[in-house]
Amino acid sequence: MLRITLLDTTDGLEPTLDRPRPDRLISGNPLRKTWVLHEAGPVTAGVWECEVGRWRIVFPAERLEYFHVLSGRVRLHGPAGATDIGPGQGGVIPPGFEGEFEVLEPVRKQFVLVDTAA
Repeated sequence: MLRITLLDTTDGLEPTLDRPRPDRLISGNPLRKTWVLHEAGPVTAGVWECEVGRWRIVFPAERLEYFHVLSGRVRLHGPAGATDIGPGQGGVIPPGFEGEFEVLEPVRKQFVLVDTAA
């Protein structure tokens, strides 16, 4: 049966915990929490939280991410400069993006990952 998946709560759900890989870490050692709330075909969606820190990111050529910041503030550093994104704002990380992800204030965001190769 088809149903709508809400991405509004993680109450009672256990997140996946991780930290940036040491070889990509620039500052801090932030704990990251991920709740995957929807997976279907090429799309994965959920909620992500992270402590303050900065690390290098390398997106595969076939993956993009749309995200919407619920609280906190992030800065993405890329070839075209830095972009700050805060509460109520969204952004798209394009396929093949290489740069740095910096959490300026503890952040909580909703995300949608799309595998464009599928």
